[in-house]
Amino acid sequence: MSLSNIWHPFTQHALMGEMTKIDRAQGAYLYTPDNRQIIDAISSWWVITHGHCYGPLVEAVKEQVGKLDQVIFAGHTHDPAEKLGEALMEMVPPGLDKIFFSDSGSTAVEVALKMALGYWHNLGEGQRQRIVVMEHSYHGDTIGTMSVGERGVYNAAYSPLLFEVDTIPFPTPGKERETSEALKKLLVDHRGQVAALIIEPLVLGAGGMLMYDATVLKDLKAICESDDVVFIADEVMTGWGRTGTLFACEQADIVPDILCTSKGLTGGLMPLAVTLCHQRIFDAHYSEDRARMFFHSSSYTANPIACAVAYANTQVWKNEPVRDRIDALVSRQNDHLQKLAADPRFSNTRQCGTIAAVDITVSDQGYLSNIAPKLYDYFQKCDVLLRPLGNTVYIMPPYCVTDDDLDKIYHALSNAPDLLGL
Repeated sequence: MSLSNIWHPFTQHALMGEMTKIDRAQGAYLYTPDNRQIIDAISSWWVITHGHCYGPLVEAVKEQVGKLDQVIFAGHTHDPAEKLGEALMEMVPPGLDKIFFSDSGSTAVEVALKMALGYWHNLGEGQRQRIVVMEHSYHGDTIGTMSVGERGVYNAAYSPLLFEVDTIPFPTPGKERETSEALKKLLVDHRGQVAALIIEPLVLGAGGMLMYDATVLKDLKAICESDDVVFIADEVMTGWGRTGTLFACEQADIVPDILCTSKGLTGGLMPLAVTLCHQRIFDAHYSEDRARMFFHSSSYTANPIACAVAYANTQVWKNEPVRDRIDALVSRQNDHLQKLAADPRFSNTRQCGTIAAVDITVSDQGYLSNIAPKLYDYFQKCDVLLRPLGNTVYIMPPYCVTDDDLDKIYHALSNAPDLLGL
């Protein structure tokens, strides 16, 4: 048993050994106090984009921290938030007109759900309360986000807290039409009752890095438009270049009514989230009646230091060849995946932009597969941070990862089945 008084996330302490202590980080690497170098092949839970301690982002913290650390954002504003807002408006597609700040991906999704329900409530259509979700989805660990995520081991203990939702099937290749038809049927069976559809565009992250075609995304948006259903895109993981474009929705040529983003918003350096929405969502809350205001906040809404870092990140995207780095990483990931695809020990090799994933062929599958902790320990010994989702191993490194780094990552992965006796 650990002697520490710290309770770590998504960790079964009865089975976990000592935590790996990290002393510092730079680029794609984590360093232990004894100077052991570990390749961060999952961007420290998908947040690090340009690399750890990326120069322009670190400088933004240094410059801001001595000016303004924190101020209540109700009734006040500040330059970092305003500059970030202007920069985001230049980057996101027209139709995402308003920005609401929060502090995490889960919170950004909670905000989106409350925006959608508040929109209909303030329009006098309170019967629109149903939320539609996609099978196998994951949107966070707060009550609302658990409610709209897949029911199972993640949230079974908390089921008394969760509200009911309607679910459409995941668009498995060859069965994409079933997903669209399911949504159409829900809108017919519950006409005038569906408030919103929320989905992870193109890639379902914690559900197993499940990937689907952009045509499905486009179809679902069109179906929502037919019944004026609010379309929410959870781009907390898929945003900021992960799928090959700034946002995944671009690949379907759609603009969601509400878009949630976090993680890569600050390049992973600071916690910050944004929920962007269409003007009509804001207008439904705009009134001299104070009861129609949007009732949401957190103490650290639009923290000036985090906003300064996020603004610096937008300038990195504007002035540096970030998209070239992404394109190169996409190509290099593909080369490695092609080799694994021919290996019978692996199945369902897949890729969406910089995100690569593969399933290790075992009978014990799913998130609680006993292979996961064994794989994690093995990768740690290889000085590679990979955190399998059951028997699924995904590779989502920072954009600065080198060819040698990728060789080491995939060498460890390709040897894993044999070394573990699989």
